[in-house]
Amino acid sequence: MEVICMANKYRDNKIKQEHTIIEDLLPLLEEIAEIPSVKSIIPGRINRRKGSGIPPYLQLKYDTGSGIKLLAKNSSSVQEVFLVTDDVEKTIDYLKEKDFIR
Repeated sequence: MEVICMANKYRDNKIKQEHTIIEDLLPLLEEIAEIPSVKSIIPGRINRRKGSGIPPYLQLKYDTGSGIKLLAKNSSSVQEVFLVTDDVEKTIDYLKEKDFIR
């Protein structure tokens, strides 16, 4: 499992980088950060998974009190990703329109 390590927690373009981020996920999160209704992106813990050679993708889980919970998956890992947004429906519609989520 290859991850991007962050020495200290900090924010870069709405993305809180307190934890590591699974391989190839950061460019996708940077694109999502450009959505005006997204106020913050908080990657969470990473767990191992079985798989083979799939590109990273996001899966919609559920609405939270402050936004949306997603799962980021690649061939070897799954990571929680929380989007803070003031318009959940508009954000979900945009994510689907741009094929960011499955």
